[in-house]
Amino acid sequence: MRITRTTALTACLAMTAAIFTATLPSAAATPDPVSVAARPVAGSSNVKVDGSHIVLGDAPAAIGSTEIKQRSGLAELIPVRFADPTSAVVVGYASGTPDGSSAEVDVRSWVNNRWSEWTAAKAGTPTALPGASDQVQVRIIVSAPSTGASPWVGDVTVQPTDQAAVPRMTIQAAPLKSHVFATREGLVGGTTANGHVIVSRDHFVALPSRRGLSGAGSGTYSVKVCTASRCAFEPVWDVGPWNTKDDYWNPSATREMWKDLPQGKPEAQAAYQSGYNGGKDQFGRTVANPAGIDLADGVFWDALKLADNSWVDVTYLWTGDGGRGTVSISSGYLNVRNAPNSTGAVVGMAGKSAQVTVECQTTGESVTGSQGTSNVWLRVNAGMYVAKAWVSAGSFGAC
Repeated sequence: MRITRTTALTACLAMTAAIFTATLPSAAATPDPVSVAARPVAGSSNVKVDGSHIVLGDAPAAIGSTEIKQRSGLAELIPVRFADPTSAVVVGYASGTPDGSSAEVDVRSWVNNRWSEWTAAKAGTPTALPGASDQVQVRIIVSAPSTGASPWVGDVTVQPTDQAAVPRMTIQAAPLKSHVFATREGLVGGTTANGHVIVSRDHFVALPSRRGLSGAGSGTYSVKVCTASRCAFEPVWDVGPWNTKDDYWNPSATREMWKDLPQGKPEAQAAYQSGYNGGKDQFGRTVANPAGIDLADGVFWDALKLADNSWVDVTYLWTGDGGRGTVSISSGYLNVRNAPNSTGAVVGMAGKSAQVTVECQTTGESVTGSQGTSNVWLRVNAGMYVAKAWVSAGSFGAC
């Protein structure tokens, strides 16, 4: 076949274009994994850094809400920012779990101006996020028996991907509220799952899943606990009672375990009341009460004025939208009053770092606190107010 100059030129240009295209990165190419520094941030506890590894620290074994004695460490790593939002990530890591120890890696994302729940991430497997996000954070939890083993996790990377199932974890218009049985944790001198050492008349709660566990000193995951006449706003600083993988506030299909139970019903309640799971918890222990939340002594005795274990209404604040503020005090608690002044009757309390719901704001007595001097009071529940001078929050509509 005769090849003309035009034909040859066309073929040459086509070949050049093919070579050029092959050497250019595709606009839709998957971004490379991003290394996550082995550098625990504030809120971490009882971990050591060994090169690129996070290793269980040297603190002795302790007992928290689950009443299981073990050594435990928690590391929240520096958040990672991506160039573009992603609906899923692949978390890569290596781990070592000698002599009956364990290591868990979780991830969460920044969605709707707040952190989502923590979700377990299996190494090399896509993990769906509750919404498109350009910022994620990795958490490492290492646990071991009373003596011996030093579990570790290292060489952590995160990579955006679209190769994941549609996420089922969502943030609702209103946070979930459920009626559950509350027990007193006590255990003064013990250590919670986030490394907090329990003090007398303390202010925090325990829930039976690490998905809603705040780091030490943080109130990212907080609850509102109410009786008929009083309310407490408290951070989630421990895991229990009974179970550690029972995020019963989530839809049934999303729960870590016990997916055949209805949303809002703790496994311990089902086991105690109807013999679910043979009447036992996830560790095979016979469930002696239907508890779905443990309350530190200050919450139990002082904030809610309970005399015995009791049924309460619990709102899991991070599961929904709505006005929020963060209690900004160095220790103890903030009084919740029935009027916007310091002479109003105390009808509840809010613990250090806890988030509070905000329905509206009104003017009242001028107060000086960590946020300056202000006469603004925030209504956090019907007939309940806190001084904005002690709460980090924006502005809200008038009551």
